[in-house]
Amino acid sequence: MSEKPPQGPQQESGSQPASDGREQGSSRRRLLFVMAPLGFALLAGILAVQLLGGEPKKIPSALIDKPAPEFELPPVQGYDVGLSTADLRSGNISLVNIFASWCGPCLVEHPVLTRLAETTDIPIYAINYKDAPDNAARWLKRNGDPYARIGADLNGRVGIDWGVYGVPETFVIDGEGRIRYKHIGVLTEDDVQGTILPLIERLRQ
Repeated sequence: MSEKPPQGPQQESGSQPASDGREQGSSRRRLLFVMAPLGFALLAGILAVQLLGGEPKKIPSALIDKPAPEFELPPVQGYDVGLSTADLRSGNISLVNIFASWCGPCLVEHPVLTRLAETTDIPIYAINYKDAPDNAARWLKRNGDPYARIGADLNGRVGIDWGVYGVPETFVIDGEGRIRYKHIGVLTEDDVQGTILPLIERLRQ
């Protein structure tokens, strides 16, 4: 599964009821206010799963076979270089991984990306999504850095252009900078061996 960025705390304000009847009415209204959006979200989730055959990783992307969106991101705190569209047009097939320090599933897939970087010549680029700069730097120092370049998408604007659904997500980019595949959720060793590497081999032919 993928994660959404953390949201700030929501505060609820209310007035002191004048009677038990008013208090009950106010409680019912608050309950309705909370339950209505939850019910809508649940219904939307059920419909999405049904439309996708129960497989969220198969959410289609309108960007497949199209050039990667134009962007230029600054480096993560403590790094010298960021990431831009020009880096994806080097003639080499590459991966772009969307990650964040607050994303639990990102930590699960991180060893898979590390092994891929150590055992292949495939450049792995990264977009650090809606992360606090010091948190991102500490996370990379603690868990290792398999990335050739990292761009800091502090406000999530680039992620929107890429159609990011949640994190982690991983894209396969051909040598001309076109998006050829999108993987939503944790990238596993089976995904690498069964999908990513065979696709890259086909693109290289």
